Amino acid sequence: MFRHKIMIFSKKLKIKSIREAKDLKGKTVIVRCDLNVPVKDKRVADNYKIIKSLPTVRFLLSKKAKIILVSHFGRPKTGAKSKIENKKYSLKPVAEHLSKLLDKKIIFVDDFTNKDNLKKLILKEGQIAMLENIRFYKGEEKNDEKFAKKLASLAQIYVNDAMAVSHRNHASVSAIKKYLPSYAGILLQDELEHLRKVLHPSRPFVIIMGGAKIATKTVMIKSLKKKAKAILIGGMITYDFLAAKNLSTGKYKVADKNKKIAKKILNRKIILPLDFVYSDKSDGLGKAKVCAFDSLPKNNFQFDIGPETIKLYAKYIRNAKTIVWNGPMGMFESEHFKHGTLAIARLVASKSRGKAFGLVGGGETTEALKMTGDVDYVDWVSTGGGAMLAYLAGEKMPGLKGITQ
Repeated sequence: MFRHKIMIFSKKLKIKSIREAKDLKGKTVIVRCDLNVPVKDKRVADNYKIIKSLPTVRFLLSKKAKIILVSHFGRPKTGAKSKIENKKYSLKPVAEHLSKLLDKKIIFVDDFTNKDNLKKLILKEGQIAMLENIRFYKGEEKNDEKFAKKLASLAQIYVNDAMAVSHRNHASVSAIKKYLPSYAGILLQDELEHLRKVLHPSRPFVIIMGGAKIATKTVMIKSLKKKAKAILIGGMITYDFLAAKNLSTGKYKVADKNKKIAKKILNRKIILPLDFVYSDKSDGLGKAKVCAFDSLPKNNFQFDIGPETIKLYAKYIRNAKTIVWNGPMGMFESEHFKHGTLAIARLVASKSRGKAFGLVGGGETTEALKMTGDVDYVDWVSTGGGAMLAYLAGEKMPGLKGITQ
C-alpha cells in the first residue's frame, strides 16, 4: 500500500520522508510535533515553533489525509491528583492559535483514552485533531509499549516532526514506531539536513558555546573539537572554566563536578573571554562595570562578555566557513548585559547565507537572535535545543531509529 522509498541526501544521510509516502488520501496520520511554546494568560506568546510545524501539516492537508497532532507542553506531573495543577500545561491555547494560523477548525481531544472521546477522532478527509498534552499520561515518559500501541491504534501512519524530543525514549517518539509505518516530517528532514552540514563542516569551523549546564554541552564539544578551529566560550559555563584555571569566579560558587568537567576539556581550542561586564547584584540590576577575565572582583558576578572579547570573537567568526552557536553570552534579558550576546548574534547573521554556513540552536539563543531582527539572515535556526546537541554529539536518538540511517 505504501512505497517506503528511501531518500538519499548528501554525506550518505538516508531519511524516510513523508513526502515519499503514497496513497495518503483518507489515511489517518499521527504527527508528533513540538508545540511546546511560551503561553501567557492562555495565549501563545511566541509561535515560532508552531509556524515551523506548518509545512508538514499543510502537506498532509494537500494530500487529503486525516491528521492527529501530538505534542508535549512543559513538564506536568502525572496522576489524578495533578489535574488542577496541570491546567496550566494544557495545549488548548496552542490548538486555538494553530486554528487561526490555518484558518481551519482544530478538534481538541482532552483525553484520547476516554471511549466517549474516540468519536471525535473519527475524522473526515482534511480534518485536524489535536490531543491534549501527551505528558499527562504516565506511559509517555516511561516509553510504555501498551500506551504506545493504544496511541498508534488511532492512525495508520506515524510522522515524527519533532527534532526537539527525538533524543527522548518516550512512547510518542520511540515505541509507537513499532506499530505504524513511520516517516520523518518536513521540519525534521530539514533539521537533519542542516545539522549534517555541521557534522561535515567547511573549514574554518567555529563553535560558539554559552548558557549554563556544562554537562549537556561537553559531549558535543568533545565530538566536534577535532574539526573546530575554535570554541568560543561565554555565559554561565565561563565560571566552570575559570574555576578549572583556578581564577576568581567572584561570588559565584562552582560545583566541583563542573570544575572537573571543564578541566578535562580545556585545550588550546577553548577560547575564554578576555574581559567581563560585571555587577555586585545577582539580579543584574546593579551598575555595570568592566574587568579583565582574570580579575573578577569578589562578591561580584559576570553577566556578559566585555568589549575586548567581542573584538576577539569577531575575528574568529569573520574568518569562519561554518558556525554553530548554542547558548547566550550573558544575561541578555537585562538592558545592561545584553550587548555581548546581541553582538555575537549580529556577527553570526552577517556571516551566514553564502559567506559561511551559520546554524543557531537553543531557546534562549533563538530568543536573543530574534531581538536583533536578523533571524532570516541565519541559514538555519534549529528547534532542537538539547536534541540538537545530542545529535551533534553522536548520542543515541530513539526518535530517529527506523527513520534515518
